[in-house]
Amino acid sequence: MIIDTVLWSRLVTGLTLSFHVIFATIGVAIPLMISIAELVGIRKKDKHYTLMAKRWTRGFIISVAVGVVTGTAISLQLALVWPNFMQLAGNVIALPLFMEVFAFFFEAIFLGIYLYTWERFRNPYLHWLLTIPIVLGAAMSAVFITTVNGFMNQPDGFVLENGQFTAIYPLQAMFNEATPSKVFHVLTSAYMTGAALLAAIAAFSILKKGASVYSQKALKLMMSVLLIFSFLTAFAGDVSAKFLAEHQPEKLAAAEWHFETEKGADLIFLGWLNAEREVIGALHLPKALSFLAFSDFNAEVTGLNEFPADEQPPLLVHYLFDFMVSIGFALLAVSVLFFVLLFWKKRNEHHRWMLRTIVFGAPLAFLAVELGWFYAEVGRQPWIIRGYMRVDEAATTSPSIMPLFFVFLLLYIILGTLCIVVLRRLFRNNPAEAELEKAAHAEATLSKEAGDLTS
Repeated sequence: MIIDTVLWSRLVTGLTLSFHVIFATIGVAIPLMISIAELVGIRKKDKHYTLMAKRWTRGFIISVAVGVVTGTAISLQLALVWPNFMQLAGNVIALPLFMEVFAFFFEAIFLGIYLYTWERFRNPYLHWLLTIPIVLGAAMSAVFITTVNGFMNQPDGFVLENGQFTAIYPLQAMFNEATPSKVFHVLTSAYMTGAALLAAIAAFSILKKGASVYSQKALKLMMSVLLIFSFLTAFAGDVSAKFLAEHQPEKLAAAEWHFETEKGADLIFLGWLNAEREVIGALHLPKALSFLAFSDFNAEVTGLNEFPADEQPPLLVHYLFDFMVSIGFALLAVSVLFFVLLFWKKRNEHHRWMLRTIVFGAPLAFLAVELGWFYAEVGRQPWIIRGYMRVDEAATTSPSIMPLFFVFLLLYIILGTLCIVVLRRLFRNNPAEAELEKAAHAEATLSKEAGDLTS
């Protein structure tokens, strides 16, 4: 049996990235939410917000553990599955890969200190300050790994001599032209998704157990964060589109099924293609693509037919792009609607249909992240390093790649199952209000014992 090693290499890496991106997104986003909750709790002297930070930290620790395993799997696969890529580009991307690991350890050290120093400081702001390096470490981990992806899309920082990268400039390679827009989009979408997740948990709790004070405050806080980062993500998407129009026009053209170069280009939403690559049943927004690409309704947008057929990305990226953008705007609309209901005189932001919509928003947010990464990777095809190395040149030729796929599939099934089971055990029979009561009772007991000792 002849094994298509390139196809199986794609499947192995796609499987790992699809699983890892869930925990990577949580790992980047939740530290910021923890920091915000604790700060609000200190400023308002409200134990509900402090408890949010504590409970979210416990759940975050579990996701970090799983994320470490999947992140290690990615590092392993770079050498095993894409050996030719590492041989060519390994010395270029070594610095950001090392810095990503350093950022993770930096985050992990302060996370341990933060976890075990609750109520150990007289000034609560000192404990909150420990969240700053955790937030920065999580963010910088995302930044460094995103610079590697940026390099693959917009290679820079080297000289090509005899088929090898020489005269390496690591910082130039890291901070390539793709890095700013990619990092901006990755961070804002991660924070938006994290807020959507925690808001969904609060909304689900209200639906199942009633509107406790804790759940109401958690929902309002996270919907506020969701509103802010939904706007920022939309702006980041606009920045990314303008970058693609200038530096990767074939990727934008494939996403919009824009085949012929023209001025005042329409933006195409949904639809399908016939055998002649004619767009059928789509919604056309007049001149919107020109505006999206260059902030000018009459600007000229390069068509996909300008590029060789063997260098054109797969046209299915159109659907990835459309669904990703649609989910982003849907989350923005939900967050706006929540606050319209909140500030309206006849408000009912806890109406069941509103809560169900918020709950449904969490899986949609993660789906948008998945679609975004698939668009980023598939839209770069056929290149693994754009303009220098194709995917089929980079993949392993070992037939062992097929059983490797099933090994990793089994690993991720086990990890995912364990993660869900542990999180359920951690929170299912430990509601927030009961935890507050226990804490208050313990505090009262300590005060009484202290009084007895002094009397």
